[in-house]
Amino acid sequence: MAVRRLHPDQPPSFSFTPENLAWAKAKIGDYPPGKEASAVIPILWRVQEQIGGWVTEPSLRVVADMLGMAYIRVYEIATFYTMFQLVPVGTSAHVQVCGTTPCMLRGARDLVARCKERIAHEPHELSADKRFSWEEVECLGSCANAPLVQIGSDTYEDLTPALLDKVLDGFAKGKPLAPGSQTGRRVSCPEGGQTTLKDAALYDGSMRGAWAKRFAGDPLLAAAAPVASTPAARAPSLPINVAAAAAMANAGLVPELEARASGGRAMSKGEMDSLRLATVPGPVPGSALAAAAAADTAPSGGNSGTPPLLAKPRGSAGDDLKLIWGVAEKLEARMNEMGIWHFDQIAAWTPKHIEWFEAAMPGFKGRIERDKWLEQCAKLASGWRPDGSLGERPKG
Repeated sequence: MAVRRLHPDQPPSFSFTPENLAWAKAKIGDYPPGKEASAVIPILWRVQEQIGGWVTEPSLRVVADMLGMAYIRVYEIATFYTMFQLVPVGTSAHVQVCGTTPCMLRGARDLVARCKERIAHEPHELSADKRFSWEEVECLGSCANAPLVQIGSDTYEDLTPALLDKVLDGFAKGKPLAPGSQTGRRVSCPEGGQTTLKDAALYDGSMRGAWAKRFAGDPLLAAAAPVASTPAARAPSLPINVAAAAAMANAGLVPELEARASGGRAMSKGEMDSLRLATVPGPVPGSALAAAAAADTAPSGGNSGTPPLLAKPRGSAGDDLKLIWGVAEKLEARMNEMGIWHFDQIAAWTPKHIEWFEAAMPGFKGRIERDKWLEQCAKLASGWRPDGSLGERPKG
């Protein structure tokens, strides 16, 4: 950042207007006794607004005396923060052009060129009529609507040189345009207007066949195909593909299965039990239905790659799965819902079992191998525990 110094030509004095003086005293009252200096930045900003876009050396002294601060401290603040202008700026508008990467890629160089053509060749140089000035600044915090400029406290976004001309014309006439996007774009919607979730086919069920065909080789992705949300789809008939429901249930996605089948409405216990019995070959692991119908060691699994699961823990309680590196309370509860209660269950997993678990836990792929779960669980199942004094977790 370039060295910032006060302008060589300074007015002889500064005094607050009555309104601004009352505002400044009220602002100081927002802070406890002895902390009045905390109000320096908002008060300096009000000074800049009163003077006409910049802070003068006499104004820094007035603020310092008001807050009981050394002059040099206020000077340091004013010269450090680029929000404070140290030289006179245009009386109508001082244009701050964002030049950071997103804006640069979207045409900020063209906006700078237009400022040089229309206002002045150099930053902080006043236009011939002294009504405009400009500078290039760092990120203005609206990258999704780049490129943009800031004038005063407002930003003008989605600019082109022609649109910047319109913004400047508004200030020249004393009738500034409304801030924000100058192309009518709302927040960070696409340039052509909002498109997300506007296709009626996403809701009327017509996309279901296309999804099923596209993900025919992946039962979990096929199960995630959009389901019709019309009143008919929310009827008690529970309109969900049986094969897809079974895939979700085998993956332990019972809450998602229930929500998908009910269309978002609350389901009765009878409907949930009917759904489970109709779609799953046997009770869903970890469900109340399974706990009532299965022995405590009844495993699930088979050729599908599903590991042995338990309807409830052996003995009075399951193992403390939080001893596994990377497992916290929420993940432990999720694993218990799936029927995973003990270290020896995990220690016996095959690569197919790991694939099943990772498929049921989005974003989890690779963590079991990376954190050496099988090796950890083999040691934990044998009775080993990490050294509490060091807080170490077993790593195989």
